Amino acid sequence: MNYLLLVYSPESAWTREEWLACTVASGHVCRDLQAQGAFIAAAPLHPVATAASVRVRNGASLITAGPFAETTEQLGGFFLIDVPSLDDAIAVAARLPSAHKGTIEIRPVHQLDDVPSDRFTAPLPDPAERIRYMLLCYDDERAWQEAGAAALRSAQATAVALTHQLAARGQYVAASPLHPIATATSVRIRHGKRLIADGPFAETREFLGGYYLIDARDLNDAIAIAALHPGAALGTVEVRRVVDLASLPERNLV
Repeated sequence: MNYLLLVYSPESAWTREEWLACTVASGHVCRDLQAQGAFIAAAPLHPVATAASVRVRNGASLITAGPFAETTEQLGGFFLIDVPSLDDAIAVAARLPSAHKGTIEIRPVHQLDDVPSDRFTAPLPDPAERIRYMLLCYDDERAWQEAGAAALRSAQATAVALTHQLAARGQYVAASPLHPIATATSVRIRHGKRLIADGPFAETREFLGGYYLIDARDLNDAIAIAALHPGAALGTVEVRRVVDLASLPERNLV
């Protein structure tokens, strides 16, 4: 089973030295997972101040600087892993140093057969030509329920078609929806004790429903792609630039 581990913590809680030490320690966890055949991809994200949030309302794109929601803990990175069970995913989350200062939200990935093959093992783009971005698709699950099953199927078909358009342009890395927010598990480590809670790290109206990893020319290009996602019509697509760190495994890097 594939799980997406979302790393939330207050950016102000980390000094530059602590953040670098955290990336090194996280890299060791990635290497251990890779040796076990459980590692798919991982990367930190640039600070939340660099985020852009995209909504489409009445055919117009509404772009705002910053994340989709104001919280004390911001998304700082992700780990995509393949482990047998939720208990195994929790064990991995508990090993991550960010769990001591923040929260690791675990989300099971809903794997689709009709999207292009992921390109995690492909060489990273030349920063002068392409930059890697993560598009975080936040949905209002209740709004989709009210829209009806036909509207949801149409949106899903449009989202899959977008992955093929990106692949044809050489901009596709990976994409996947996530299982409903009710399946989320949050992990924290406090005073050496592992704290497990059902549900997401924060209560908001819109929850992360899926993600895209893309290679774009710049932020404006990534924003234009985000506006094409059908989820932007009822929710928000947050655009975050991915950090490339040499401390992560040499292969399967995002």
